Amino acid sequence: MTSNSDVSGKKIAAGICGILLGALGIHKFVLGYSTEGLIMLLVSTLTCGLVAPVMGIIGLIEGIIYLTKSDEEFYNTYMVGKKAWF
Repeated sequence: MTSNSDVSGKKIAAGICGILLGALGIHKFVLGYSTEGLIMLLVSTLTCGLVAPVMGIIGLIEGIIYLTKSDEEFYNTYMVGKKAWF
């Protein structure tokens, strides 16, 4: 298991990126989910921003979920279990 400060740092970084930059999928890249991050980024850009608000809402929800989980729950769900969406 990684140290508690590593988990807490990733949780906070992913949560803030999800809330502020959710439409671009940056929070997915922070967690190492490159495919999911690329999907969000491409959907937002290739639709000329038409679907970006939907991706932004998804990012906002995920960011809030990340920040409300305990460090242990976050680690087990997103780093060990590799749960990519919500």
